[in-house]
Amino acid sequence: VQLQASGGGSVQAGGSLRLSCEFSGRTFSSYAMGWFRQAPGKEREFVATRVGSGGTTYYADSVKGRFTISRDNARNTEYLQMNSLKPEDAAVYYCAVKNYYSSAYYYPSDYDYWGQGTEVTVSS
Repeated sequence: VQLQASGGGSVQAGGSLRLSCEFSGRTFSSYAMGWFRQAPGKEREFVATRVGSGGTTYYADSVKGRFTISRDNARNTEYLQMNSLKPEDAAVYYCAVKNYYSSAYYYPSDYDYWGQGTEVTVSS
């Protein structure tokens, strides 16, 4: 499995970015993808994921209402739309995948494969 994250950049507070994570190497539908972020000096933290056949989404409280995760199966790509960005959203964002049928999603150890990360900078 390979994951290629992209879309990071530098924006002003209140701006938007859309991160992409392209999946390859296995059958995309067999995996669920999550997004994490890690700011300097902090632990990697959960941001968002979609799980299950119904595509139930979960978001960290800090991003709820501002971030939206979506999937394009035809492109083997998952997206994280980030709106109303705040300086505290600045971090390296990582996509990761886990077995589709696993219900666990919150911890980095719940995921099997990781992308290389894409950096988001938010200026005030």
